[in-house]
Amino acid sequence: MSVQCEITAKQASVESMGFFERYLTLWVFLCIIVGIALGHFLPDTFQTVANMEIAKVNLPVAVLIWLMIIPMLLKIDFGALHHVKEHWKGIGVTLFVNWAVKPFSMALLAWLFIRGFFSEWLPAEQHDSYIAGLILLAAAPCTAMVFVWSNLTKGEPHFTLTQVALNDTIMIFAFAPIVGLLLGISAITVPWDTLFLSVLIYIVLPVVIAQLWRRTIFSRSDHDVLLTTTLKRLQPVSLAALLLTIVLLFGFQGEQILAQPLIIVLLAVPILIQVYFNSGLAYLLNRKFKVAHCVAGPSALIGASNFFELAVAAAISLFGFQSGAALATVVGVLIEVPVMLSVVKIVNRSKTWYEQTQA
Repeated sequence: MSVQCEITAKQASVESMGFFERYLTLWVFLCIIVGIALGHFLPDTFQTVANMEIAKVNLPVAVLIWLMIIPMLLKIDFGALHHVKEHWKGIGVTLFVNWAVKPFSMALLAWLFIRGFFSEWLPAEQHDSYIAGLILLAAAPCTAMVFVWSNLTKGEPHFTLTQVALNDTIMIFAFAPIVGLLLGISAITVPWDTLFLSVLIYIVLPVVIAQLWRRTIFSRSDHDVLLTTTLKRLQPVSLAALLLTIVLLFGFQGEQILAQPLIIVLLAVPILIQVYFNSGLAYLLNRKFKVAHCVAGPSALIGASNFFELAVAAAISLFGFQSGAALATVVGVLIEVPVMLSVVKIVNRSKTWYEQTQA
């Protein structure tokens, strides 16, 4: 076996899932309730927030998204890209699933379920918007939570770090073209100026800021301790920003949800299918190419992951707070932790079966 799977204490520096991350689904559910209640009793306040925008960018949401994304990007070491050659098979599989399969499979599932199977139970005027939200959700792989999933599967840390750094690099150039292509195929009008502005604001600038901040930290002799301390302090801020964004979203979506509470369940179905399909495809392809389990595990999880923070931001910028697109992306947040933990469990329990072909 070409990859050493034993991880030393120093190598296993990827953080374990904290208390707030573990119960993210619960916090999201509570924020949904709070948002619906506040939106019902304080509609004027939410309308004021919605009107605080420049060039179709809502300023409060932009600040919240930055608070979400920058701490995550601070973890990324683009210097790790030189490790690509060490895990080229696993990286090749993950890139194939992330960029050649996942966005397109999600678009197909969105068409089948939103315009087909569930069309009678969803408001007709929001069909295109729901499809757009699901496409946005799958158009970029996760940046932060995959470190947690990798740790839980005893994943090879250099592979995970390299794969995330490579995905983030590709995302800068590929996110807008993929979203534009799939929205166009879906006969959804593409506001290209807003789309490119979203990429600049929510991908390029946060990456630049995070890397400059990271370089400042690593100029210090105690950089490892300082980075760990900084990330620990920023994590609650990042989570709070995410939850506050959800409160705002459901403040606008509340009346629609109360009228048709089945919407969230119906939107969750294609998301669940695409997660299990893409994780399974990545896992099986790694097994076929005899990739070590410590690489196949995180590969499957990265292959299935969604950068939901970016999706939420882009959906609000492109379609607005009250859109079905924004709601669809938040459903992705709601089911993120339980579904990914189930994939972790499948990967761990199938290790013996997986390694039967590795000898």
